[in-house]
This record gives sequence, C-alpha cells and structure tokens, in this order.
Amino acid sequence: MFVTVEDFLTNWGHESGSTQKILDVLTDDSLAQEVSPEDRTLGRIAWHIVTTLDEIMGRTGLTFEAARHDAPVPNSAQAIADAYRSSSEAMVAAIREQWTDETLKEKKDMYGESWTVATVLDILVAHQTHHRGQMTVLMRQAGLSVPGVYGPAREEWAAFGGQPPEV
Repeated sequence: MFVTVEDFLTNWGHESGSTQKILDVLTDDSLAQEVSPEDRTLGRIAWHIVTTLDEIMGRTGLTFEAARHDAPVPNSAQAIADAYRSSSEAMVAAIREQWTDETLKEKKDMYGESWTVATVLDILVAHQTHHRGQMTVLMRQAGLSVPGVYGPAREEWAAFGGQPPEV
C-alpha cells in the first residue's frame, strides 16, 4: 500500500516503463493475435491498459488529458504505444500538481465500493501487471520477442552470457 505520493510515483516509474517496453514491441499485425474468438485480442488488451488510466483515475477526481476509456481500439501499434506514453506522463504530472500525501487517505466511490486513493493506486498497478502478463503470452504466439520486465526474458539471457531457463 502506498503511503506517500512519491512512493507511488517511484513504483509507477518502473511499472509504466515496463509496460511501455512491452507496448513498443507490438506491431500492427500482432494486434489481431488472440487466444480464441471469445477473448480479447492483443491489441484490445493493450488498448485496455492505456484507457484504464482515464477510466480508473478519472473516478478519483484526478483531471488530466488521457486516451478516453470509451475510445475505439486503434489499428496502429505505434498509436497505442504513443497514447500510453502521453496518458501516463499526463497522469504523473497531474498527481504531482493535484495531490498530496493526504489525498491517498481520501475515500472514493469505486464501482459501488469505497476505496482509499492509495487502494486505487495499488489496484491500478496490479491491474496493469495482470494484463501485461496476458500480453506477453499473446506476443510469443504472434512471434514477437518479449522484453524482460522483472528479469531477463528468454531472448535476453544470451546478452547476459547465460542460458535461458530449462523448458
């Protein structure tokens, strides 16, 4: 749980950087990758991560320019990556300008429940991490190299002079 705004911003710097690395690898062709016709495509999951910044953080009263939660999924991987970058940067700037550590204790109506802003931030990070994991599986199925997030990915082991984990 975050107790200071700076705690969140430090964590968000790493987490959003990891998400940006994943988004920057996507290609236009890969956006259609799916597990099944009943599930979200790689592009839809990526866009969901982008638009969640507006959707979740907007419920806290934070005001910033972001890709709208109801905007259609772009056909361009670059557009998705760029939208995440600008939305995340705008969110960070707004938090620095509009919030104090005391804001984290405020309760907000979130989906019919009462959450502190600190809880909202914790869930925002966990939500993004969850979907980022889904994306890496679809990226492998689409033939993309997956960048390491919390350690080296299979493709990065050689750069460290090591062997990838045994399969």
